[in-house]
Amino acid sequence: MREWWIRTALVLQAPRAVFVALRDDGAESASDRAEPVLAVVLLAGAAYALSTRTAAHLMDDSDYDVIVTAVWTFLAGGLYGCAGYWFFGAVLHKAATLLGSQGSFRRNRQILAFASVPVVLSLVLWPIKLAVWGSALFHRGGTDAGTAGQLLGYLWLGFVGWATVLLVIGVRAVHGWTWGRAALAAAAPVATAVALSFL
Repeated sequence: MREWWIRTALVLQAPRAVFVALRDDGAESASDRAEPVLAVVLLAGAAYALSTRTAAHLMDDSDYDVIVTAVWTFLAGGLYGCAGYWFFGAVLHKAATLLGSQGSFRRNRQILAFASVPVVLSLVLWPIKLAVWGSALFHRGGTDAGTAGQLLGYLWLGFVGWATVLLVIGVRAVHGWTWGRAALAAAAPVATAVALSFL
């Protein structure tokens, strides 16, 4: 299990080796990586929850203070993370199967989870945001709405782009596919996420 915690961090600098290790889909190996996958899923969900319009207006409601906002982040993060893990994992699995994969649903979900580590890393932006803008981050039209806020928004998109690149690398490494075929499989959950963001 300790090896998989190390690999969770290593996926940012040596992704191919980490994803190749996912080829071992036996019960023991899957069990060893269950906790790191759960941690990534919950933290990535929290990072996403904090990026939503809902989070940007939470403290417009007088019932929300710092503690309630932290609890909301934890609960919403868990909900978003788990829903995304299963739903987008299913989309990736279906796309990979259509392209000839014989891998399990569990392995495709775990490819998605490890590819999401940059989204978790985006949480490092929050201490900076809180130090600069404080609770204005959770108010409509707060002082974070200017150029600096937009810059941090672009940085968030950079982390999401990084995760997308890791997803392609992961699909290619696990299945031994060409770049084009791996990109086609990875495009399915990415395109679905983009489409849902416009709803």
